[in-house]
Amino acid sequence: MTTLDLRDKRILVTGGAGFLGRQVIDQLQRAGADSQKITVVRSRDYDLRFLDHCQRAVDQQDVVIHLAAHVGGIGLNREKPAELFYDNLMMGTQLIHAAYQAGVQKFVCVGTICAYPKFTPVPFKEENLWDGYPEETNAPYGVAKKALLVQLQSYRQQYGFNGIYLLPVNLYGPEDNFDPRSSHVIPALIRKVYEAQQRGDRQLPVWGDGSPTREFLYSEDAARGIVMGTQSYNDSEPVNLGTGYEITIHDLVTLICELMGFEGEIVWETDKPNGQPRRCLDTERAKQFGFTAQMEFRQGLKNTIEWYKQHAS
Repeated sequence: MTTLDLRDKRILVTGGAGFLGRQVIDQLQRAGADSQKITVVRSRDYDLRFLDHCQRAVDQQDVVIHLAAHVGGIGLNREKPAELFYDNLMMGTQLIHAAYQAGVQKFVCVGTICAYPKFTPVPFKEENLWDGYPEETNAPYGVAKKALLVQLQSYRQQYGFNGIYLLPVNLYGPEDNFDPRSSHVIPALIRKVYEAQQRGDRQLPVWGDGSPTREFLYSEDAARGIVMGTQSYNDSEPVNLGTGYEITIHDLVTLICELMGFEGEIVWETDKPNGQPRRCLDTERAKQFGFTAQMEFRQGLKNTIEWYKQHAS
């Protein structure tokens, strides 16, 4: 297996100032990349929905790692489906095209688990990606990101452009987005429990009925997988990044309440959506380039809760 030597490479990381991006930059440096040659584009300076901004961003770069996304939980997906479709499609498709035009050596696209069909055999295998339409609340975002896989495969076939597509499962960890309007399930629940405790509430309302399952990947593990893929994976097929550990939302809420010492009643709001029924990944393909997750889930949750408590305003 040929390994890309990162030591002398100029590397662009879109979304590099974000939750996952900071971890990716740390892992790049651990893998030998020169911090002086890593470029992070900020949305205030580059609007990647415009081709000329993408062209400026990729100029003189050897490797592009595309993490930037307009993303959130079920609430944001229901409220802004058009924005999520347009923004993610335009950012990704123009950045890929600009990178190809600029002669970038390797393009690493980080996709989304929302791209999988609503009903997918568990654990999700990469070959099931096209077996049906995504869960409705996630579909605009999921389809937009999945289109980028088709683009990379097409550009590889026609132009020999080396683009890879990685599919991390739901992420969590310190420095996550805890904004209740756009956060994913773990940070949203941690904040909800914390604020209920601050107010002295005896009840905790939670969307859905608790039956769906989810798999969660610690952000540091995800970043390590992305950098390992950048170094060593050069195939057109998508690759899942996950742990293979599945937990119900009911058990997740119970565990967070236990770790945070909340002893009130959990009230399931069954008129609210559940989202996709089950999510758990087959992670065999990632082992081709040596990736397996390392963080134990309970410990990862503790780390995330501790970080939030220290930074809660």
